[in-house]
Amino acid sequence: MAVRIRLTHDTAEGTAAGIYGLIVSSSVLVTAHARTAAALDAIVLVTLAIYWVAERYARIVAERIHEGHRPRWHVIREQLTSGWEIMSASVLPLIVLLIARAAGAGMNLAILAALICSTVLLCLAGWRMGARLHPAERVVATLIAGTFGAAMILLKILLH
Repeated sequence: MAVRIRLTHDTAEGTAAGIYGLIVSSSVLVTAHARTAAALDAIVLVTLAIYWVAERYARIVAERIHEGHRPRWHVIREQLTSGWEIMSASVLPLIVLLIARAAGAGMNLAILAALICSTVLLCLAGWRMGARLHPAERVVATLIAGTFGAAMILLKILLH
């Protein structure tokens, strides 16, 4: 069975949710104070789940406000079965955190490894998103996406 990491998704919303999930998970990795890698992974996943639920709720309520009636069941079902990329995009960095810690890295070094993984994924997503752009624009898209991850790494270094 081959494992394939998806940097872009079926929809623009899915791709955006994946990028957003990497940034949110990185910010939690930087600021949370957990004693173990497993506890930190759990904190990240719970935080991402809360973000997912909040976003889905906001979309359903916005639908009601802007359409002037309750959303139909198919709209609610669609909202509750989409946007999971916010969580799934962060799986690899969380695995890197666990592996680094199991390999004997200290907690801060394991977090740094996970943040580097997130940054690489952000850069790769920026590169993939820029596939239809002029080469210079593609490089800029990659650099901008990677800058979010680099900012998290810098924040981690400055805070600890």
